[in-house]
Amino acid sequence: MDEKSIAQLYVMMAKIPEEGVEKFNDYESHVLPLLNEHGAKLERRLQSPDRLIEIHIIWFPSSQSFENYCTDPKRNEHIYLLVESGAEIELRVMKDLK
Repeated sequence: MDEKSIAQLYVMMAKIPEEGVEKFNDYESHVLPLLNEHGAKLERRLQSPDRLIEIHIIWFPSSQSFENYCTDPKRNEHIYLLVESGAEIELRVMKDLK
């Protein structure tokens, strides 16, 4: 089986400065709906009470679908909001231990 066709589970953690929370949430409102177009599923979306940390657990049917999501022009037209938010993003591929 081609490695690009294997399902992937990603964990994204964003550390958002207080002054960037609104822009970050605006960005998310535009890009999270695009997940469905790439066959992906937002498994969990967690936010700290102060809204300065956000964690997403996202399932993609393949690494290729993740790459397609990352390069989607509809996603990239809003990337300036993420940049302006000042969020620090950490992304990891994870393995389900069930």
